Amino acid sequence: MFDPVIAPSGTLLGLLQRGRGDGTLHALTAPRAEALAALNHCVLRDPRHDWQVENRSLYYARLFLDLNGELDEIEAHLFDVEDVLDTEESRTGLALAVLGHLASYGRRDALALLRRYAASGSNWAWALDELALRDDDAGLRALAAPVLARFATDAEGEAELAAVVRDSFEPRPWRLWADDPRESIATRVRAAQETGCFDRWQRQMRPSGPRPGWSVRAVFEWAQQGMERGAALHVPAARCLVAVAGPEDRPEIVRAAKDGTDGARCTALRYLADSNDPEALDLIEVAVITGTSVVVDAAVDAFERMRSVAAVERARGWAHRPDPLGAAAGRMLSCRGGAQDSELVLAALREAVRGEGPDAPTLWTLVDGTGRLGIACAAPVLRHVYRETASSHLRGRAARALAATDPSFATGFAVECLWDCEESTREIAARHAETGDARVVERLRRLAADPAEEAEVQTAVRSRIGPDATAM
Repeated sequence: MFDPVIAPSGTLLGLLQRGRGDGTLHALTAPRAEALAALNHCVLRDPRHDWQVENRSLYYARLFLDLNGELDEIEAHLFDVEDVLDTEESRTGLALAVLGHLASYGRRDALALLRRYAASGSNWAWALDELALRDDDAGLRALAAPVLARFATDAEGEAELAAVVRDSFEPRPWRLWADDPRESIATRVRAAQETGCFDRWQRQMRPSGPRPGWSVRAVFEWAQQGMERGAALHVPAARCLVAVAGPEDRPEIVRAAKDGTDGARCTALRYLADSNDPEALDLIEVAVITGTSVVVDAAVDAFERMRSVAAVERARGWAHRPDPLGAAAGRMLSCRGGAQDSELVLAALREAVRGEGPDAPTLWTLVDGTGRLGIACAAPVLRHVYRETASSHLRGRAARALAATDPSFATGFAVECLWDCEESTREIAARHAETGDARVVERLRRLAADPAEEAEVQTAVRSRIGPDATAM
């Protein structure tokens, strides 16, 4: 999936794309047609950089309910001819997830769309998973025939059916269909279930990879073979070395870390770092200077996993380096440094934002570090990251760090966070938002009563309102 185009953070569309609480608050005060247009744009053109981990569906579904939005545009998107040409889950997944939440809130039109798409759409498996959580038995049984008709009755078709049943995310429909009174349906599904179980057993009986009897050299060769195929195997290979390497093999491993093939070098660096070898830090530094990009990445990753005092001390010396090792040192200090490292962590945070922008991957660790160390003067940078990042997960981390560093958080960003798309961010807001604001009190009550809300959020809400909500 291509990277989405994200509108400026000060616009209604930009706020909704980011999943910010202010997006909902602005949409509810904007002209309804404008708000629905922006909402449909987000649902039909998934704005997430990582759609598999970032949350938006409940956020958009709640706004659909608040705006009493029609589903015409979602319907047109799902059943467009493009659905046949572009079968990627990312094209329709968000829309289907939104429909799932709307169905759980009692929107019968959303349930009907899901049933129809499960019967005829390309991304039918996703729709079926949504229905498995929300539809009744009769609704699911009605889908058995159209779903099974997707699979031919020859050997290849039955194998495809078995793989789908084996890998299904929600097994409820298949279990219902295995007991279907129509023998033609029940027989096929039960046979697919049995084949899937047998396939899983076969995979478990044929594990691939090195065996404990292998030599150190064989492990290095296996790692290099994976590298040549485009598969990074140095991490499992390093674990294999733990099983096969003895003290007498250390010289060979050190040599590999210095000048071995890329696969061997990455494996050796990981193994030496994980075992806190006295030469590991020096070898990592040399690898960053002399290695290929693959070796540099592996060396940096190995360094960041180290937990020793020596590694933290070395990070203090490396933090000023203008290379990947310097950036890794900043992250190391964010995770394991002390109060004396606050200036170094703050400098790394500022440099990352200045050099790579508010969506830099390194910011995840640095933002956490500023909160952990309570670096109060980092609040302006954290506010910038909060406003501008397109990652709802990074924004949540920024909110957590602001709660620890910014005295104005409780009356500022914490209020809008109650409407955020990420449950972890809503949980932070529920614990910190100032209840003197009438909007906060009403929102806390609504979250407490919403059956779709996550348990952690409702626990945080109840810790604020207690058994007597009028006490607020």
